[in-house]
Amino acid sequence: MLSGVQSNTGRGPALVQETKHVLQSNAKALKSEVSRYAVYGVFIAFSAIITATLALAYIENGAISLSGVIAVQKSNVALWVLDSMPFVFALWGQYVGSMISYEASALVIDQTNELRAQTTALRKEAAHGVTHDPLTGLPNRTLVMDRINQAITAAHSNKQTLSIILLDLDRFSELNSALSRHQGDQALNQVAGRLRGLARDTDTVGRVGADEFVILVARESSELDTHRIAASITTALKAPFVLDGVKVGIQASMGITLYPTHGIDGDTLLQRAEAAMYAAKRDKTGFAVYSSKHEKNSPHRITLAGELRESLESDVLYLLYQPKMVLKTMQLQGVEALARWPHPVHTQVSPGEFISLAERTGLIRPLTSWVVNQALEQLSLWGKQGFFPSVSINISAQDLNNEDLFDHLTGLLASHGIDPKRIILEITETSIMLNEEHAASMLRRLADTGVRLSIDDFGTGYSSLAHLSELPIHEIKIDRSFVEDMNKNPKHAKIVRAIIDLGHNLELNVTAEGVWTGEIKDILASLGCDAIQGFHVSGPIAAKDVPGWRGKPGADNTGVVNVSKNLSVVRNR
Repeated sequence: MLSGVQSNTGRGPALVQETKHVLQSNAKALKSEVSRYAVYGVFIAFSAIITATLALAYIENGAISLSGVIAVQKSNVALWVLDSMPFVFALWGQYVGSMISYEASALVIDQTNELRAQTTALRKEAAHGVTHDPLTGLPNRTLVMDRINQAITAAHSNKQTLSIILLDLDRFSELNSALSRHQGDQALNQVAGRLRGLARDTDTVGRVGADEFVILVARESSELDTHRIAASITTALKAPFVLDGVKVGIQASMGITLYPTHGIDGDTLLQRAEAAMYAAKRDKTGFAVYSSKHEKNSPHRITLAGELRESLESDVLYLLYQPKMVLKTMQLQGVEALARWPHPVHTQVSPGEFISLAERTGLIRPLTSWVVNQALEQLSLWGKQGFFPSVSINISAQDLNNEDLFDHLTGLLASHGIDPKRIILEITETSIMLNEEHAASMLRRLADTGVRLSIDDFGTGYSSLAHLSELPIHEIKIDRSFVEDMNKNPKHAKIVRAIIDLGHNLELNVTAEGVWTGEIKDILASLGCDAIQGFHVSGPIAAKDVPGWRGKPGADNTGVVNVSKNLSVVRNR
């Protein structure tokens, strides 16, 4: 796009000269045309004079002679007027031609000035396009780096500090896939607008990546100052974003560096701000100030995406299954499929890390496809052993926006010969809210296959009860954040009670996640909760151990530590 602008700008002066020559040629042609018709007029006038004179001489003398012609010319006043016409035509032609030439010259000057103004505007537009983001109008990476380096020079001269905040929108790729392209652009523009509103005149706000923004605080600032700014940004992003009437929540993770504490050049400061940002994203702290420990993860993160793709292709990943227990009978209700990635170097990569990586790199769809296929294959093997549990499989917002999901799932069910009712697809409440209309349509299509649907992490997305009643769901799972401390937090206990009552009123099965103790289990039983899941019941276990599981509350059958937090496809309970 920029090359096109530069090309047009480069042709600007030549275009002016070319147009000027064209206009001058047109003016000459007009003047020549007028002069030609003036000559015609003179010729016609002379012809009329000669004809009239000869006719009068013949009428008066009965013959045409030179003396008769001269006599007629001297005695006839009308011929005197007629004799003047050639001169009138000649003078008229010269006058009109001169006027047209003058007007054409004025037009040339006006057009030339206009073209010069357009050329200047094109040059400015091209220069702006080189240094600014075309969507938000913010400075792009080129201009941001230039301003960072200028600010560093000034700070060095004045012996001052400055700070850089790198902001990355959390799970924006998932949001973007669930929305239209227009709505995604709206979201970025609204984020840019809020950041502009926070910045001072001396600060620079720029967009340096698809969903990455930089705030350069080019003034004396301490680590405490940057904490305050980051907190202000977090507050500014809390209010819902309205995208074509759809309310969407957007959060961000920020990495902070200070000059000269964390680096003395722009590239180093920005690179270390990125390392701190990924640490904040991983730890879900909102923002983090750079520390040398963050740097250890940078090369690891760069190579991990390629290794995850290779592991998927070579079938290195495997599934564990976490039991769900019916509270009334203390028997197995079903299991949830959870993916694990044994890395040859980093041993067991946490699900929180590789799921987030898959979502950001577009690997979430092949990962989900792999999980579904492996789970159905395992169901088939269990069926041959006479064991027929249900299996819950998590799907992300990106999967929900995948039009091929319905056909792919239908084909896999037929291929493995699995009763669709044995499959429960878990969708987070937040992913449904990203685009409620589209999500509802896709969920109805999925329900048509015969599979059951569950809303995961219920209570965290503030979904509309009206929409909830219209969705073809069979289960809601109370988010662990309310369950884990409900014995100590009365407000959470009230929320859990309300969700259980709501689910039963809508004739839905209610499962509580994150049950760690017998006390929590007993409270849930008294509230009428249908099923529980968590380490009090069991941690994730190997497929071979599932048929023999007898439900021993409090026993962790694998010793696997619960490290995932509210993520798509893979969650520990």
